[in-house]
Amino acid sequence: MSEELGLVGENGGGKKVIARLIEDEMRESFIDYSMSVIVQRALPDVRDGLKPVHRRILYAMGELGLGPGRPFKKSVHVVGEVLGKYHPHGDSSVYDAMVRMVQDFSLRYPLVDGQGNFGSVDGDSAAAYRYTEARLTHMAVELLADIDKETVEFIPNFDGSVNEPSVLPARAPNLLINGSSGIAVGMATNIPPHNLTEVVDAVIALIDDPDMPQEQLEAIVPGPDFPTGGFVLGQEGIRDAYRTGRGRIVMRARAEIETIGDDQERIVVTEIPFMVNKSRLIEQIAQLVRDKKLPDIRDLRDESDREGMRVVIELKRAAVPHIVLNRLYKHTQMQSTFGTILLALVNGQPKVMQLREMLMHFVDHRHEVIVRRSEFDLHRALSREHLLEGLKVAVDNIDEVIKVIRGSKDSKIASTQLCELFDLSELQARAILDMRLARLTGLEVEKLEVELADVRTVVEDLRGILGSEDRRMGILKEELLAVSEKHGNDRRTEITAAVGSFDVEDLIVEEDMVITVSRQGYVKRLSLDTYRAQRRGGRGLRGMGTKDEDWVEHLFVASTHDYLMIFTRGGQCYWIKVWEIPVGGRTARGRPIINLLNLSDEEEIA
Repeated sequence: MSEELGLVGENGGGKKVIARLIEDEMRESFIDYSMSVIVQRALPDVRDGLKPVHRRILYAMGELGLGPGRPFKKSVHVVGEVLGKYHPHGDSSVYDAMVRMVQDFSLRYPLVDGQGNFGSVDGDSAAAYRYTEARLTHMAVELLADIDKETVEFIPNFDGSVNEPSVLPARAPNLLINGSSGIAVGMATNIPPHNLTEVVDAVIALIDDPDMPQEQLEAIVPGPDFPTGGFVLGQEGIRDAYRTGRGRIVMRARAEIETIGDDQERIVVTEIPFMVNKSRLIEQIAQLVRDKKLPDIRDLRDESDREGMRVVIELKRAAVPHIVLNRLYKHTQMQSTFGTILLALVNGQPKVMQLREMLMHFVDHRHEVIVRRSEFDLHRALSREHLLEGLKVAVDNIDEVIKVIRGSKDSKIASTQLCELFDLSELQARAILDMRLARLTGLEVEKLEVELADVRTVVEDLRGILGSEDRRMGILKEELLAVSEKHGNDRRTEITAAVGSFDVEDLIVEEDMVITVSRQGYVKRLSLDTYRAQRRGGRGLRGMGTKDEDWVEHLFVASTHDYLMIFTRGGQCYWIKVWEIPVGGRTARGRPIINLLNLSDEEEIA
């Protein structure tokens, strides 16, 4: 509902004032804004797996000639090119997107080769774009392959001065191998990276059998393959994601237990879950140690270098490494969750898809690229064949051609007479007039005939490709296999069986222990085997070392799985598992019980 109120400004100024309900204006404006965010910023296209900013960066770098074998160029030059021609937003949005395409811990197959500081897994930010340099990787070249053969639609840029591709030809299934994440308006996408070899094998299997059972497809692509390695626990979350488009995938760090002495052990972390900041993880562990939630850790250090990641967690002598490790999984980001949402743009519309549907959209895109490329090559080959046929006519009738040319007043008359005399087109006549005399030698004439025969073979082959879907699918499979052989590598992330809710007590051997509590509140436990029956006349073992003013007030036997109930004079009751009481030597005093229970200074044990 709107109503025109007339013109404003001097003599109206050519502007109208329209009365409108503010809720109508807000609704339409917000819908326009949200669609702009969804289509132009936050979500990748299902065909090439790229958001507009990434696509523009790769295309601009390709236009600048920054291929893998070429010299690096300053990042500021690339950012300026993208901003000036294709992406009317802030420079940080372009540079941040380019930085992520360099990082081998963010992308499984990086698309930009960087020189300089492009950040780290510790969360360090990249150097300013005036300091770093970049060029395309070989994988990026696969995404741009054949873009100059009219294989994709080009659209005007923001000011109509140049054209840009609406999608890249994408010879590799980039959406799945590198994944994507983005938050739009009212929706989000979070696609994990996968192994190139596995995805290519799945695409080829689906081309051969589009109705392949889901179980067979999942056997080919067992799950995500994160660039940081680590473990994925269980198949349930993966199955949910591949079958419904949404799933919860549990990731876990790779850690090993090393023995460094007779009774000294440590935990060494060599791989962490995807998108986890290593420095923050170490700070998190250190804070838990300070809060006494991980009391068995005595030292923590980062020994990572260019050879790889290595975080060393030194344990106390009495610590049980498996218990400490599982507490780390429970309380830190050494175990985290990847919430999968397989959402991408299909024909400009956001859609949550199954794995099979995503792969089939890629197949359809590549099939269209092959058709359009073949049509382009056929048109060019037919044009070349047409010119060569005209040149052959000229060579076969060279004396008459020379006579016509010499007898003509100018090139226009000569062209017209050649067309009439030999039934040639204007293009053929122009090619004959432009032909060099060297082309009339016997060797050049032979080359001309060989080239014409080759071009006719190419034309016949291209027509065969355009006339046979089986041949086109065969080419699609051959190109995919070539990409897989060139860029494929072994899986980094290991998929293991699911781990249920973990109870630390499951790792504790059930055995009887002797617990001693001194008058001043020192507690310890030690094995019942430490004590032995005393024979007549024998000397007893000393069970606890105490100060002169302290003595053992309580001594009793309990199982490691029992609870120890402690009452304070204020009427509070605390409980602790027997196995949580530190083991002490036969003559050791033990540890203050208030440290185990976090009692206040005013509270006393009754």
